[in-house]
Amino acid sequence: MADPSSYRPKPGQIPDSPGVYRFRDEHRRVIYVGKAKSLRQRLANYFQDLANLHPRTRTMVTTAASVEWTVVATEVEALQLEYSWIKEFDPRFNVKYRDDKSYPYLAVTLNEEFPRVQVMRGAKKKGVRYFGPYGHAWAIRETVDLMLRVFPVRTCSAGVFKNAARTGRPCLLGYIGKCSAPCVGRVTPEEHRELADDFCDFMAGRTGTYIRRLEKDMMAAAEEMEYERAARLRDDVEALKRAMEKSAVVLADATDADLIAVAEDELEAAVQIFHVRGGRVRGQRGWVTDKVEAVDTSGLVEHALQQLYGEETGDSVPKEVLVPALPEDPEAVSQWLAGRRGSQVSLRIPQRGDKKDLMVTVQRNAQQALGLHKTKRASDLTTRSRALEEIAEALGLETAPLRIECFDISHLQGDDVVASMVVFEDGLARKSEYRRFQIKGFEGQDDVRSMHEVIGRRFRRYLQEKERTGEWEESPAPSGAVPAPETAAGDGDPFDNEPREDDGRPKRFAYPPQLVVVDGGQPQVAAAKRALDELGIDDIAVCGLAKRLEEVWLPDDDDPVVLPRTSEGLYLLQRVRDEAHRFAITYQRAKRAKRIRSSPLDAVSGLGETRKQALIKHFGSVKKLKQATIDEICEVPGIGRRTAETVAVALASTTPAAPAVNTATGEIIEEDDGGSTS
Repeated sequence: MADPSSYRPKPGQIPDSPGVYRFRDEHRRVIYVGKAKSLRQRLANYFQDLANLHPRTRTMVTTAASVEWTVVATEVEALQLEYSWIKEFDPRFNVKYRDDKSYPYLAVTLNEEFPRVQVMRGAKKKGVRYFGPYGHAWAIRETVDLMLRVFPVRTCSAGVFKNAARTGRPCLLGYIGKCSAPCVGRVTPEEHRELADDFCDFMAGRTGTYIRRLEKDMMAAAEEMEYERAARLRDDVEALKRAMEKSAVVLADATDADLIAVAEDELEAAVQIFHVRGGRVRGQRGWVTDKVEAVDTSGLVEHALQQLYGEETGDSVPKEVLVPALPEDPEAVSQWLAGRRGSQVSLRIPQRGDKKDLMVTVQRNAQQALGLHKTKRASDLTTRSRALEEIAEALGLETAPLRIECFDISHLQGDDVVASMVVFEDGLARKSEYRRFQIKGFEGQDDVRSMHEVIGRRFRRYLQEKERTGEWEESPAPSGAVPAPETAAGDGDPFDNEPREDDGRPKRFAYPPQLVVVDGGQPQVAAAKRALDELGIDDIAVCGLAKRLEEVWLPDDDDPVVLPRTSEGLYLLQRVRDEAHRFAITYQRAKRAKRIRSSPLDAVSGLGETRKQALIKHFGSVKKLKQATIDEICEVPGIGRRTAETVAVALASTTPAAPAVNTATGEIIEEDDGGSTS
């Protein structure tokens, strides 16, 4: 535990101006990012008597080892920089909202020649118009199905579209009138784009115009006794009205607003957002967070606004944002939102009328979300805590192993030998810490030797990090220790790069586990322990989990530790082991597939991917390229005579593969290897 007075800036060093500050721990990791109108006044609050600080703030300042700041011109710039740094450094003491699900959006791909309507999740893409988010994907599909009757926009995938264009026959939707069939030329690209624009306008809330226009056309058709057309227009109007009924009318027409509510207790907070477009609730989403810093409702609202709009621009930021409490500096936040939207944004607390009534509903949803989360979390947290305690008791550890690393070796009959490292923290997988290795110290199949190499390489890097940060005065490795094998840059091995300068980002191997688990029995455990002993590391526990009887093996013990089959500790170890196995075999299969897809052209020195593809495209396959003369090879654009000679020699020296045989008929299959270079 650090003493804040040991790194407190001297009087007069801190400027009395807006800025953003960062607290770093002893490993130079950024653990907290904050902003202030006056850096001097804000930072002075952290360096007072510890008894006067909030418990979470006290934990942060005693964990930190230094503080630094950056001066900016305005509060808006401070807000932007704070958001960027929180996203970049992921500080452990900052509020970070966890989205409770991956929300589906209704997306229109306006960046394509023929825009497509589809359901999308995940990160937003440039040139795509999004509507939502929605609670369920089926709700989007129901709405789209109703609207395609009036706006028959393409919904098929690229493969279906190309196949229809090739055959000259549209899909079923084209035959039943729910697609304008641009694939077969029934409409021009311009006409189809106009349909897509009308679809977007309707979804954006401009509904009255289209319904009135359709009703006018329906009456005109009836007067002209075109009863079939009038009936079709009547059904179109009904379809649009049913689509509109999918979203409840809550506010006056043309109202675009987001309503944000917060429910909190001493430990956690839940945020709920209702997206209102055109007076209708178009989407709903929610987040939950641990209150790892001393923050009130205003601070929670500000963090929610940063996460909600930090990556949004244009109409994705509404004209009006309604909140339960204003941020500390509402003017700066309003300016930041206006900059994201490109026009004025109103940030306020609803006081009366329909908006206040809707805010009550949003608040009720936030309270329910927090209650549901706490119910799930209590059960889950209790189970994980019990599992870690059982592991500690079974293995004789002094404390529960909050960080567990598991290693597994994978190969196929001795080829493509790889290893995986997965990390579980507090009983949960931390996938950003996963690592994979290529075994390069030797060739062939030897799981024990492979495990020794991987454990040695992983913890040798850990010692390098400790030595670089000054935690280790000199390398503890014995003088005869074998250095980590050299690896080629870019081969996927985590030891390709030298340690970088301190920048606050989490380092790859800087944090030691309390427990190392290996997939295997006594031999693998002994190899892992021997690797740690050679490096002088004696404060990390090691165990192995054998698949056959699910026995837990400890170093130097002749008998395994047998945990009950119903043990939560055994279940956690099995999950860790199975995850390591999955990660290793995925990597091994990827390497094998890459090796199988290799081509004789890969061995030609100086022949890049572009020219390889040009050769295959020109001749159609490697087989036909082998039969070509040097003069014929020279006809390929970009291929000179010297390169053509090299290609011809390389292909002539390759051994032809055995012919493939159809096992059903016994006939020899003539292979066309045109895709072998992909």
